[in-house]
Amino acid sequence: MSYLEKLSALRSAHEALLTRKNEPIEGGNGIYTKYRYPILTAEHTPLEWRYDFNKESNPYLMQRIMMNGVFNAGAILFEGKYTVVARVEGADRKSFFAVAQSDNGIDNWRFWPEPITMPDGDNAPATNVYDMRITQHEDGWIYGIFCVERHDDTKPFDPSAATAAAGIARTKDLVHWERLKDLSSLCQQRNVVLHPEFVDGQYALYTRPQDGFIETGKGGGIGWTLTPDITHAEVRNERIIFGRNYHTVYEVKNGEGPAPIKTAKGWLHLAHGVRATADGLRYVLYLYMTALDDPTRIIAKPGGWFLIPEGAEYIGDVMNVAFSNGWIADPDGRVFIYYASADTRLHVATTTIDQLLDYCLHTPEDGLTTGASVETIKALIAKNASMSK
Repeated sequence: MSYLEKLSALRSAHEALLTRKNEPIEGGNGIYTKYRYPILTAEHTPLEWRYDFNKESNPYLMQRIMMNGVFNAGAILFEGKYTVVARVEGADRKSFFAVAQSDNGIDNWRFWPEPITMPDGDNAPATNVYDMRITQHEDGWIYGIFCVERHDDTKPFDPSAATAAAGIARTKDLVHWERLKDLSSLCQQRNVVLHPEFVDGQYALYTRPQDGFIETGKGGGIGWTLTPDITHAEVRNERIIFGRNYHTVYEVKNGEGPAPIKTAKGWLHLAHGVRATADGLRYVLYLYMTALDDPTRIIAKPGGWFLIPEGAEYIGDVMNVAFSNGWIADPDGRVFIYYASADTRLHVATTTIDQLLDYCLHTPEDGLTTGASVETIKALIAKNASMSK
């Protein structure tokens, strides 16, 4: 096959992947609909990011830059298009942010021509950045808060020692980003999310404090803090609003996913929970709700997980992981949940505000013991039995 023939076949196969129609998976749990194909993978990235198309310098048409995965994406409805700011990881382990858009939110996703250039600003250079939460704030800016990873220089002889901080940037067009100071905190912070409205005239942040880069330690779960100046944000009087609990899906870690969605009945929150298994950590998604007049007061806490990796979603770089830091609520009430599986690829699940509210407000809480779980099941059995009489 000639160079031009190989190039034509490469472009044709890539275009077929980008334009492949996605299909809803029949059945399910009635809460949301999953789709047959991931919406973004390493193979969806532009060919121009991976290939040198100069025949003289690349006569074998080899990939010069490898992509490892596309996952953990912030999401926003931007200029009428479903838009994600995805984490793209190269073969060199370095992650970066890139914008992709779709007209229907389900298929035909295309990346913008270039990845995002994220400046360091006045902060120390970042070795790695990832998992951006996007918030359209009432102050008029679009904010991105993301994990900033650096080597832990207090351990110079340990090349795997790392620290995590919350990087903050803002934009109006998703192209030009103003980098602000990293969140100032006495401990390491991951999975920090900006609330979309001012609270008591201040910016409100959901936090996930932890003692180390991986170890949660004394970190209690989803935290809350107010800061008056987002350009020099700092954790003040942090308190835990959703704590970890023994033998639950959020026993080891729990953290806010995307910014919450405001509804007539309260704030809808999508979060991740982590528990230990004999095969390692298991990441799942769960929902909860807080009051409109007080986003720290939990009014609904459905027990157990809401979404887990299933089938091929289970397999990838980090097995048994479902993670989400992006969702979009349409004005008509439809909701698009963008979740990643196994730290490898990005998927979408669709539902509605009404379905999510019904799930939150009518799903039993975790009773925290086997006995309580059995009584909850028996109560449902008895209710169904009474309906058949």
